[in-house]
Amino acid sequence: MSKLIPRLVIFIIGLPLIFFIVAVLPQKHQLAANLTIIILSALGAVEFAELLKKKNNAISSVEAAILGALSPIAMTLSVSFGLNGEVILAAFIIGASWVLLSWVFVKQDKFQDITGRAAAGFAVMLYPGLFMMWIIRMALLEHSKWIILLFLLMVIANDSMAWAAGMLFGKGNRGIIPASPNKSVAGFIGGLVAAMLVGVGAVLLLPEVFHSRRLPSIGAGIIQGCISGITASLGDLGESAMKRSSNVKDSGSIIPGRGGVLDTIDSISLAAPVYYAIYWLLFG
Repeated sequence: MSKLIPRLVIFIIGLPLIFFIVAVLPQKHQLAANLTIIILSALGAVEFAELLKKKNNAISSVEAAILGALSPIAMTLSVSFGLNGEVILAAFIIGASWVLLSWVFVKQDKFQDITGRAAAGFAVMLYPGLFMMWIIRMALLEHSKWIILLFLLMVIANDSMAWAAGMLFGKGNRGIIPASPNKSVAGFIGGLVAAMLVGVGAVLLLPEVFHSRRLPSIGAGIIQGCISGITASLGDLGESAMKRSSNVKDSGSIIPGRGGVLDTIDSISLAAPVYYAIYWLLFG
């Protein structure tokens, strides 16, 4: 309960801020949102690097931030500034080349560290930025404003209701998953129901955006909410497993009531490419 007030404050401030960034600021294929994702990916990569450092896989914070931001930067250059999509592949080649070659000329007594540093470099280049860049990719879709807002609302609803349902009804059904023993079956079900309700609400309120040619639109909304909610929960559990492996409770302390940036975007990261794929299959 000690985190209730900070969570509520972040929720009350965060939702209007998200709407302002995505829907109000001048658009260049969601440039403001894309820049925000670049920053979050860089910060998340720095926190991920700190987790890896505890397992003796260490790179500097500056390297982690740059490598973590490469994918979102490349996608932004393609989406918002019209560069050829191959810029994304080029970014990966540049990043991978740096990881492979930057330690070639280190002193001999440092050779034993190279494998761990390379592993950390490749890891932060992939997570969370590679997943987060799919939110940027959504900006090319028609009605991108509503598609992105629905995605974020779906994940936030899943996360918030999972926490609330777990607090209210989770006694006696926790400890199912060792990576996160405080997570409960009641919380998982509550979050999943919330995500599906958001999917149904989107179909009813925005039929011109969420109209399915393959299934009844209500059913498509339920499917999208269900799959996105499950993926968001798995993203949270995956990050919990990494934190448990590194013997830390939170990835950072920058966000009151939630911990670090990675603690905040873990669900969003894994759910983003899945949501994009499901939207394209059902509503595209």
